Amino acid sequence: QARLLESGGGSVQAGGSLRLSCAASGYTFSFRCMAWFRQAPGKEREAVASFYTGGGATLYSSSVEGRFTISLDSDKNTLYLQMNNLNPDDTAMYYCAGVGGLPNICPTLISGRYDYWGQGTQVTVSS
Repeated sequence: QARLLESGGGSVQAGGSLRLSCAASGYTFSFRCMAWFRQAPGKEREAVASFYTGGGATLYSSSVEGRFTISLDSDKNTLYLQMNNLNPDDTAMYYCAGVGGLPNICPTLISGRYDYWGQGTQVTVSS
């Protein structure tokens, strides 16, 4: 059973930085496509960034491009999200997601394409 475990969330003031981690384990195949999503209270889940582990291509939502960086440490089977210049609108539960097997399209910000999800890590940004 594949498992994704997020960590690194916390509380930070506006303008600050956080780095989220997503450790993948228990899988017999490699996640060729991984992503970060977020969901704020009362709002729909929103795509943040996607990463094609087969070649390193990335895709960001317009709301975070230029401030967030998605990356992978393949030796540690860990996906990262470096978040800089945070603002209160970034407050949300952040989820890691992966596509089992070979993805048709990657990177992708379409949540329906992901079939493995972590439990989430909370990020709170105060003004």
